[in-house]
Amino acid sequence: MKAIKNRGWSVTLAGLGINLALGILYTWSIFKQAIKESVLAKNGVFDWDIASLNDPFAVCCLMFTVAMIFAGRIQDKLSPRLTAIIGGILTGAGLIVISQSNTLFAWIAGFGVLTGLGLGFGYASATPPAIKWFPSSKTGMIAGIVVAGFGLASVYIAPLANFLIANFGLSRSMLIFGVSFLGVVCVLSMFLVNPPEGYIPEDQTSAAKAAVTPSAPAVNFSPLEMLKSGSFYKLWFMYFIGAGAALIIIGGVAGMAKKSMGDLAWIVVALMAVGNAGGRIAAGVISDKIGRTKTLLIMMSLQSAIIFSLLFISESEAVLMVAAATMVGFNYGTNLSLFPSVTKDYFGLKNFGINYGLLFSAWGIGGFIFPRISQMIVARTGTQETAYLLCSILLAAGALLSLMTNAPGKSTREKTVWDQFREQLAIARAQPVDVYLGSRHI
Repeated sequence: MKAIKNRGWSVTLAGLGINLALGILYTWSIFKQAIKESVLAKNGVFDWDIASLNDPFAVCCLMFTVAMIFAGRIQDKLSPRLTAIIGGILTGAGLIVISQSNTLFAWIAGFGVLTGLGLGFGYASATPPAIKWFPSSKTGMIAGIVVAGFGLASVYIAPLANFLIANFGLSRSMLIFGVSFLGVVCVLSMFLVNPPEGYIPEDQTSAAKAAVTPSAPAVNFSPLEMLKSGSFYKLWFMYFIGAGAALIIIGGVAGMAKKSMGDLAWIVVALMAVGNAGGRIAAGVISDKIGRTKTLLIMMSLQSAIIFSLLFISESEAVLMVAAATMVGFNYGTNLSLFPSVTKDYFGLKNFGINYGLLFSAWGIGGFIFPRISQMIVARTGTQETAYLLCSILLAAGALLSLMTNAPGKSTREKTVWDQFREQLAIARAQPVDVYLGSRHI
């Protein structure tokens, strides 16, 4: 039998590169700050209601998660390459649309809907093929490396965005980003490929090999079976809180740092991105060693404490602000490697794309609800303290929930009608003929 070349690292690095382009989402706070300054200056360029400043970002998060479900199915059934190309085209198109208009509607349609869908398709294409090339002992590490690109993107996009906005204006900057990212994602998509059917990683242990042979199949949950599992809803709630709470900070960190750091506020965005990327890799490696739910307990507890500490940090305390933002980014990043890894561990690889897409809906809904509520609180009270306190309490509840979350075993899988029919057919076939004929023998 011809040996199969392991293309795992080329797929992993291509996925990392794609996410480095798609991570423009985490630079939203810089774009929002430029829009806010225009609104407050009443210069007519942007005529938005202050309470609506986060709406394009919130819609983007929601469309991101909607796309992940459909993109996951395309990735599973057809090709991660096709999924990435769709993502690159939609992302670029959305940014080009907002470069042509300053209205809230155009930004919701462009950045919110088109770019949001594009980010979902592109993101869904990167992680699944990469982890399929590696053994289970490296799932967390590989997932962490691939998704680190999405978090790390702001390290270069934040200063580049500031430079472009200062020299060319916000609209032309969006055009430059749109054309560039469309090209980059489509080129890198050529390197994405799933392993062939029956592929087993070279360094897979004999015990792990036995688990994926036809005689002892791995537990692969269909989307319906997963949705019938209590473990899914526990994971969903933790993801919803972990993502939503941090996205409040990520979406507004540039404005928070503006008072103490002025035009250098982008440094906080960049450092948060470093923490974001570092958290993804660190959590992946740690969870490979001590387990996913134990790592979730540690990270959600720490995030609860950090966000609570923001109640006592003044916007003029630059050093503390930078440290807190970096830690929030780090803890947020852990979610993006832990949840895809636990999806593979709990529900198998066969339907990983759509299964993780369904779980990822927690990220999108959290990203839609939390920033919107936070902006409404700020518009009403002038401070985010109430939002911080609420997030801290919810994160603590999520940490406690992780103690009650376990992988669903084979015996807990809900049987579909088709499963039951096949089971009964197998029993019938195993019976002797006289069972069917009663006492009449031929």
